[in-house]
Amino acid sequence: MEKAKKVWMDGRLVNWKDANVHILTHTLHYGFGVFEGTRCYKCVDGPAIFRLEDHLRRLYNSAHILTLELPFSFERMIEASKEIVRANNYQECYLRHIAYIGDGEMGLGTMTNPTRMAIAVWKWGAYLGADGLKRGIRLKTSSYTRLPVQSFPAKAKAIGNYVNSILAKREALKAGYDEALMLDTAGYVSEASGENVFLVSGNTIITPPESSSILNGITRKSVIELARDLGYRVKEEIFPRDTLYIADEVFLTGTAAEVTPVREVDNRKIGKGIAGPVTLEIQSEFFNIVLGKNPEYKKWLTYVYPKKGGRKK
Repeated sequence: MEKAKKVWMDGRLVNWKDANVHILTHTLHYGFGVFEGTRCYKCVDGPAIFRLEDHLRRLYNSAHILTLELPFSFERMIEASKEIVRANNYQECYLRHIAYIGDGEMGLGTMTNPTRMAIAVWKWGAYLGADGLKRGIRLKTSSYTRLPVQSFPAKAKAIGNYVNSILAKREALKAGYDEALMLDTAGYVSEASGENVFLVSGNTIITPPESSSILNGITRKSVIELARDLGYRVKEEIFPRDTLYIADEVFLTGTAAEVTPVREVDNRKIGKGIAGPVTLEIQSEFFNIVLGKNPEYKKWLTYVYPKKGGRKK
């Protein structure tokens, strides 16, 4: 990872090397906290963060679900997000917002430790590889089941929840695959370790419903709206993994993964075994949007600099 110059911590900018926490930071031991991942793109009219308000709204909703009171306002975090990109003079980067319990008391029941917040940024290319964006990736169904909604809050992007995803991801990588496919406790497709799943059948695009054990991804919601605008029929419904095997196309969405085609699931070729035309159309239109080339979706962009996104003279 290329180190940035500054990190935003608890309301101020600190040097990258000084952005540290104590070894007894509560969240480090117990995983109780929330986070967000957002991308800033080098748009044609200046750097802009994609759907920043939606990401921050989910951060605050996640904290609310966990009964975690955040010390900074929603509006302050919008400004801080732009501030940290400017401080590092980035045109494009990934932003990681995190809210966590600091040091003080230990034990599961502590209620007195301070809640701390930070935003780090770094340059991050294609999460599943540049080749994967073009040719498609290989998925393996994980032996680990996606956390059931009666055990963990699926709609909270909670730090501790991701142990489940990490186990699935490591298993897939060690088996020679690019990503893990996770099923719910009933055996239906849930999501990948860090992405939402879509399949294409003719002119219809299907994805698991928000009511299932998935994180309701911001990119997922964007792609659903985009696909409908492009004239596709989009359905949110449950389906077993063998439905993926016989789909015309499969693709994943996520802030990190963006829109990534899937060419194989469990050693079964999907469609022709290459990125399909529907996926590539949605991917192309998605990148036009995040790069500021489609004025109809400007509402999704928060520009880092004033004056219609242009850099200050």
